[in-house]
Amino acid sequence: MLTLFFVEDLPTRIGQIYEFDNDDARHAIRVLRMAAGEKFMLADGSGAWSQVKAFAVKKKSIEVEVVASGYQDRLPTTITVVQALTKSDRAKEVIELLTEAGVDRIVPWAASHSIGKVSDKFSITAREASKQSRRLRIPEVTDIATTEQICEAIQLSDLAIVFHENTEVKLSDAVSSHNVAHLLIIIGPEGGITTNEIDQFRVAGAKVAVMGRPVLRSAHAGIAAVAAVSALLKVW
Repeated sequence: MLTLFFVEDLPTRIGQIYEFDNDDARHAIRVLRMAAGEKFMLADGSGAWSQVKAFAVKKKSIEVEVVASGYQDRLPTTITVVQALTKSDRAKEVIELLTEAGVDRIVPWAASHSIGKVSDKFSITAREASKQSRRLRIPEVTDIATTEQICEAIQLSDLAIVFHENTEVKLSDAVSSHNVAHLLIIIGPEGGITTNEIDQFRVAGAKVAVMGRPVLRSAHAGIAAVAAVSALLKVW
C-alpha cells in the first residue's frame, strides 16, 4: 500500500501539477528519502484522496503530478468511542489504538474515577496514527465530555454499550441487530465506572455488557471493544 500524507488543499484533477509543501513533505524528503518517480497518496482527511507521482524533489517540497483521484464513502456504521481519561503516559496510546481500529469519533470522558487530562496534542496524534494505518478519514477528537453529555449522546445513538466487568450480560447477547447507523461504545477509567454512572447510562438507554473474563486496561479495552462489536455488526 502506498505511503499516505495529508494536505489541506488536495489536488484532484488528473494531470494537475501540485507543490507538496508542508511538514509531511519535509518528512517525506528527509526521513523517507522520497525520490523522483515514486508514487504516494495525498488525502484531505475527510475521504477525498489523490494518487500522485513525484517528479521534482526539492529541499523542502516535492512537485507532484496527480495520476488518480477518488473519494472513500463512510461505512454504514459510524463508531463513537467514549473513553474515560487515562494516565498521561497511556493517553497517546489510547488515541493511536482507537484510530487504527477505525473509530470515527473519540470522546474523552471526565468520569468520577478519571485521573488524566485532555491534551491539545490528541488531534495531532489522531492525524499521525491515521497516516500510519493508511486511513483516509482522520477521526474527530472532541472536547472533554461530562457524564450528563454522554447520557445525551446515548439517547441519540442506535446502540450504546457500556463495558463493565460486574455484569453477566455477554457482548454477543447485547447486540441483537445489525441495523446500527450510530454506535456508541463507553470505556471506563482504570478505577472503574461508579454504580451511579452505570445507572445513569442505563436510564439513558445504554446496554451494559462484559468483555470476556479477563479485565483489560482502560487504554486497551477500546480497541478490543471496537473489534468485537464491528465483527458482530458485520462492519468488518
